[in-house]
Amino acid sequence: MALSALEIEKNPKFQELVATRKKLGWSLTVLTLIIYFGFILYIAFDPKLLGTPLGAGVMTVGMPVGLVVIIATFLIVGVYVMKANATYDTLTAQIVEESK
Repeated sequence: MALSALEIEKNPKFQELVATRKKLGWSLTVLTLIIYFGFILYIAFDPKLLGTPLGAGVMTVGMPVGLVVIIATFLIVGVYVMKANATYDTLTAQIVEESK
């Protein structure tokens, strides 16, 4: 017999799933916003440093810094995916099995 949505919501494993996903989601969101807004604020308040040339070429300090911002975003997504695969999928499978 399948459980109702209300019964599933009362399941401690479901509550754990929701709480851990929310905590990680907000933590990674805040981290991403800090990185992005930090970069934008750095551009706004010290553009000369980011415009400083690296060596004799046309590359400036801002280019690798911008690349680090993009790579950091991919790493943050990777952290979420690894956590989802390791923890959330297991909890979800347990909840589905218990609800049958």
